[in-house]
Amino acid sequence: MLETDLSITAEIKLYYDVFVPENLTNPAPLLIAVHGYGAHKRYMMREARAVTPENFVIASVQGPHHHYRPTSDGYRVGFGWLSEHNSAEYIALHHDFLLRVVERLRGENLIDCEQIYLYGFSQACALNFRFAFTYPEVLRGIIGVCGGVPGDLDESPIYKPFNARTLYLYGDDDEFYTQAKFAEFDAKLGEILPNYRSKHYVAKHEITDDMRADIRAFLELR
Repeated sequence: MLETDLSITAEIKLYYDVFVPENLTNPAPLLIAVHGYGAHKRYMMREARAVTPENFVIASVQGPHHHYRPTSDGYRVGFGWLSEHNSAEYIALHHDFLLRVVERLRGENLIDCEQIYLYGFSQACALNFRFAFTYPEVLRGIIGVCGGVPGDLDESPIYKPFNARTLYLYGDDDEFYTQAKFAEFDAKLGEILPNYRSKHYVAKHEITDDMRADIRAFLELR
């Protein structure tokens, strides 16, 4: 007798970095930063610190899938969030990861749970939108840069209305998404999000200084 797709449940460690401003006396706003495919938590922490006002706590989370990526001087380890095999499990893992980080920081009295923002680049965009539409009560705002939207946006029974502020940014010369696809994403988000703003930049698949300035302005408008 052949039995297939059996499984056991095993525990893994998920890694993240936290930045806490010096002389913090009261619970502060939180920015959760989520890197794109092939990057890591240190990179996204640098990006998050470049855009946050002085009084923000930052949590930069790292994807569970490590792999080698080619660079100009050899290979380095990068991380990703999804796998085509059982992708729903990794979407749920991302959701649980964010909720547990929030709960830990809340338990340490570091964050104001009414002021939580989610920032994602590339692969993290659709993941973060899935989180926002599943747990809309958690976030005060969400920022997506150079990424897509959930493929099940029109059909998922678990998504709820998301009324928090949303900022969606993308470039005019992206290597991974066509302009037609970005226009489709932009229109779809604009249809369903009441507090939505998007902006189109002269940029490739990247976070530019102009984008950073607009993200900082978005976070300063609490």
